[in-house]
Amino acid sequence: MSDRKIDHIKLAKLSSVEGVETQDHRFYYEPMLSSHPHSISGSSRGLIKFLGYNLGAPLWISSMVGGSSNSTPSAFEINMRLARVAKEFSLGMGVGSCRKLLECKCKGKERKEYLKDFDLREIIGNELPFYANLGIAQIEQLLKSNSIQSVIDLMDELRASGLIVHVNPLQEWLQSEGDHFTRPPIDIIKDFLDKLDKVDKFKKCNIIIKEVGQGMGPKSIEEILKLPIKAFEFAAFGGTNFSKLEILRGENIKSKSKKSAMNCFVSVGHSAEEMVMMVNDAISNLGEERALCKEFIISGGIRDFMDGYYLMSRLNHPSIYGYAFKFLNLAQKSYNELRLFVENEIKCLQMAQNFLAVKF
Repeated sequence: MSDRKIDHIKLAKLSSVEGVETQDHRFYYEPMLSSHPHSISGSSRGLIKFLGYNLGAPLWISSMVGGSSNSTPSAFEINMRLARVAKEFSLGMGVGSCRKLLECKCKGKERKEYLKDFDLREIIGNELPFYANLGIAQIEQLLKSNSIQSVIDLMDELRASGLIVHVNPLQEWLQSEGDHFTRPPIDIIKDFLDKLDKVDKFKKCNIIIKEVGQGMGPKSIEEILKLPIKAFEFAAFGGTNFSKLEILRGENIKSKSKKSAMNCFVSVGHSAEEMVMMVNDAISNLGEERALCKEFIISGGIRDFMDGYYLMSRLNHPSIYGYAFKFLNLAQKSYNELRLFVENEIKCLQMAQNFLAVKF
């Protein structure tokens, strides 16, 4: 008897699936209609058109890691590994907040130690999307001080494809050192886009708007989709929750009653699946002409490629899906672990695309 048959006999009982509670009801399994996918190396490059680039897979490395500090001494190593894996598998990526670079420039400090953490274009190459990142609070401050040129200089210095603007009112409010907005973020972004449009070099500057782990509701989504931006990233509820993170790090919150009250905000938000439906409804309500933003990065609470495939299939416009913490966690360990994860993710995603049909 072959080793394979012996294994089958030994493992048959352990492999039994009892009941339907483990069944994934989101898909039809269609084993008759496709062949096994080809190798992901080489021939997979350029399969996906997104943000004006050819990607090897509909997978995005979401912004997470900022610059060096006492708490993140290995930011360069992490970002370098992420850029390397993006290059190897033809993926797009966004870096963490570039705020430190602007602050160092304003204060005249030595910037090289911070710049190297973000200066990844040589690693990722020129043929893939690489996005810088700033918070809406920093954009408002730069508008007030008439310093938008510093954003343009930053983009130029990093050779970035565009800029991610993260909108995070709850996180900023819960931070002891947070910045409070004096205007609604939608007005700040409109003003920012108007200023960029007057700069010849950046008239077509690619802007992505995102939240930071709690997603957005239907009215906010509709307003965003009316903007002439490149893409909208969900950063939905269910993954890293920066409101919870700030409460956990808030040593200044001595009062138990205050911390208890603040904790109420942790459960506020919208899941990625909920946001997919909201985007579909918003574009339907606005119509194709008024909905100027039509590319989407589905992130926040994505557990695996099955979630990614399902949600991309349900969204009626071009989309990819992204991870933040999952990539960060693996990049902290080793490049080999990070690489193996991406390779397996793409292989499994291709199998799902070939043999699973989403139920609508």
